[in-house]
Amino acid sequence: MEAEVQEIRDHLRQYPPFDRLDPHWLDEIAARTDVAYYREGATIQEYGEPIDTMRYIRSGAVEVYRHNGELYNRIGEGDIFGHTGLLHHRRVRFPVRAIEDTLLYLIPADIFDQLCEQDDQFADFVELSGPRLQSTVERNERDNDLMVSRVRRLLTRSPVSIDENATVHDAARLMTENQVSSILLLSPTGEDDERGFSGEGHGHWRLTGILTDEDLRGRILAVGLPGDTPLTRIKHDRLITIQSDESVYEAMLAMLRNNVHHLPVLHRRRPVGVVHLSDIVRYETHSSLYLVSNIFNQGSVKGLSRLMPDVRAAFVRLVDDGATSQMIGQAMSSIGRSLIRRLIELAEAELGPPPVPYCFMVNGSMARNDQTISTDQDNALILDDSFDPAEHDAWFAALAKRVSDGLHACGYPYCSGGIMATNDKWRQPLSVWRRYFTQWIDDPDPEKLLHSSIFFDLEAVHGEERFVEQLQDLIAERASRSPLFLAALARNALSRTPPLGFFRTFVMEKDGQHNNSINLKRRGTAPLVDVIRVHALAVGSRSQNSFERLDDIVAANSLPAGQADKLRYALEFISMVRIRHQAHDLKHHHPPDNNIEPENVSDGERHNLKDAFQVLSNAQKFLRFRYPMPNR
Repeated sequence: MEAEVQEIRDHLRQYPPFDRLDPHWLDEIAARTDVAYYREGATIQEYGEPIDTMRYIRSGAVEVYRHNGELYNRIGEGDIFGHTGLLHHRRVRFPVRAIEDTLLYLIPADIFDQLCEQDDQFADFVELSGPRLQSTVERNERDNDLMVSRVRRLLTRSPVSIDENATVHDAARLMTENQVSSILLLSPTGEDDERGFSGEGHGHWRLTGILTDEDLRGRILAVGLPGDTPLTRIKHDRLITIQSDESVYEAMLAMLRNNVHHLPVLHRRRPVGVVHLSDIVRYETHSSLYLVSNIFNQGSVKGLSRLMPDVRAAFVRLVDDGATSQMIGQAMSSIGRSLIRRLIELAEAELGPPPVPYCFMVNGSMARNDQTISTDQDNALILDDSFDPAEHDAWFAALAKRVSDGLHACGYPYCSGGIMATNDKWRQPLSVWRRYFTQWIDDPDPEKLLHSSIFFDLEAVHGEERFVEQLQDLIAERASRSPLFLAALARNALSRTPPLGFFRTFVMEKDGQHNNSINLKRRGTAPLVDVIRVHALAVGSRSQNSFERLDDIVAANSLPAGQADKLRYALEFISMVRIRHQAHDLKHHHPPDNNIEPENVSDGERHNLKDAFQVLSNAQKFLRFRYPMPNR
C-alpha cells in the first residue's frame, strides 16, 4: 500500500464513523479518496450547488452555516460534512467556509452510498439525529439484563397458599412445613369474579393478601395475639403484586417504592410464585433495595447520615452495571423518598400525632423519579382544610424543619429558591393550594410562573395522598383548556437553550463564543424536561415522569410522527452522560456536579451530544410555533 494511502487509512480509523468499519472498507475508502486544500477564509461549498463527495477534515477547521447565514457549527480535525447534501438530492444543504488553512479528504459519493446501504452503524451515524441517538440508546438498553429479563426467571417454586379464614397457627404450621418465609392468603369467590382464578382442584379463588415471617414477629407475637387469631384480622390493607412477564427492573422498583420484601407474582390473576428481596439481590449487584430497608431501621438523623456513603456507592454501582437513566432516577428517587418518610416517622415520634391530616409533597426531580446523586430538596406541605394556623402551625413548622434539616444532613442541600415546607407560603391548606394552581393557570404571570413551574411536577411521599391527587386532577383538567397558560409556560421553557456543540476543547455557543465547560442539567436535561412538561399538560397527562409523559403525548397523537421518540432518545442520552460524569467525580473523590469539560467527552459522545442538543433546539422552536401567545 502506498505511503499516502496508508496515511489516509490510518487517520480515518481514529475517528467515528470510520473507527468501527471493517478493514476492507478502510482500504477501499483510502484508495479512492482525493485531497483538497483551502486557505483560511475560502468558501468550500455554497448552498444549493451540486455535491459528489463527503468531506473529512484532515487538518484545520471550518464553519458550517444555515442557508440564511446563521452559524450552525464549527468543526475541526476528524469531523465530516457534506453528508447531509449527499442524502438530500446531491445538493449542498449547509454552506461551509474555512476559518483556518484546511486540508480535506474527499470521499466519493458511490462509496458513501455503499456504506449507507451495507453498514448500519455508518448509516446511523451520518443520517438524522434520531436514528443515531436511537441506535446508541437502544444498544445500551439491550446490554442491560435487568430491562429484558422477565421476573418469572427468578421463580424457583410454586407459592404456598391458605384460605384467609384460617388461623395464624395454621399459616405458621404450613410455612414451617414448606420452609417458606411467606404464604399467600386466598378467599373463595364465584366464577363471575373478574379478579378470581380457578384453583388446581375445585372452586374459584381470589388473592387477598400475604403473610410473612416479619408479620408473624411484629404483628402477632410482639403484640401478644393468640394462635387462633383469624388471618383476616391481620391482613394488610394493600397488596402489592407484579405480573410474571414484567421485568426484573419493575420488580425491583415495586419493592423500592413500597418498601416490601415479598412480591407475589401473577400470571394474569393466578399466583405463580413469590419473589423475595434476596432473589433480586442475588440476581443483580445493586444495593438500593438493601439501602431502603436500612433507612427504615435507623433511629436518628445521625444514623441516616451515616448511610450516605452507601447511597453514593449504590449510585456508582448502578452506573457501572449499565443501568439506564430511568432505572437510576427511579432508584435514587425511591431512596430520597424513603429518607423523607423515615425523617417524618422520627419527627412524629418526638412531636406526637399530627393535629390535622396532611400530605408531605415533593416537587421537581424526586416527583419526576429522575433524581441523580447531585440534587437539592424541593418539598411542601398540604394541610387539611380544618387547619388553624394559630393552633396547628407550630406543629407543622417543627415537622418541616426536622425533615428539611435532616435531608440537609444527609446530603440534600437546602433549596436556594426556598421551595421547602419550612417556607410558610409552601405550608398551606388544600384549598389554598387549589387557589395557587388556579391562579397560576388562569392568570399566568411569566415571572411568577418561572418560579412556580417546579410545582407542576408533584408527588405525595407521606400522609393523605388524595390531597396531591386532587391537585394533579385540577392541573390536568384546567391546564389543557388554558392556551394562555400553555403559551406562557412554553415561553419560559425557551429561556435555557442548548449549546451549538463542541469545537476542540471548547463548548460552541450560538453566537460563536466558547465556554470551557457546559452544565448538562441547565443546558440539556432541564430544558428537555420543560419542553416535555408543556406538551404533557396540553394533553391532560397526569404522569409526572418525563418518559411516562412522552407515552401520554404519543397516545394523544399531539406531535408529528417520530418527534416524541427523538425527545426520548435525547433525554436518555444527555441524562446518561451527566450521570456517568457524576459517577466519575465520585470515583475520584470529587464533589459530583453537572458540568462537563469537552476534553473529557469521547468522540462518539460528542457527536451524539451534538445530535441531542439539535433535537432540543428543534423542539424549542416547535414549542414556540405550537403554543403561540393568544390575543387577550
